Amino acid sequence: MLTCIIRYRIDPAKKAQFEQYARNWGQAIPRCGADLVGYYAPHEGSSTLAYGIYNVESLAEYEAYRARLAQDPLGRENYEFAQRERFLLRENRTWLTLASAPQGRAG
Repeated sequence: MLTCIIRYRIDPAKKAQFEQYARNWGQAIPRCGADLVGYYAPHEGSSTLAYGIYNVESLAEYEAYRARLAQDPLGRENYEFAQRERFLLRENRTWLTLASAPQGRAG
């Protein structure tokens, strides 16, 4: 299992647009095959950092998921919404693997 953490730098004056973007992904991402952990908007501290976190089985599955997302009507609409509204200033993806057992689970 791979975890993708997307770190966004957003326009703080357009937090509401980012939250709409996040809600849209909340529908489209699971439908297209990734396990969405969630999207997180600024609350306290930095007003410009936001995150999206989801899991996929492999990089090959990620590529298939991205292809499905590009064909999904809400996925396409959300990409266009972000381009039109310009609330995303920067986007970086980091891929991680779980290095510890989940809390409460033994070996």
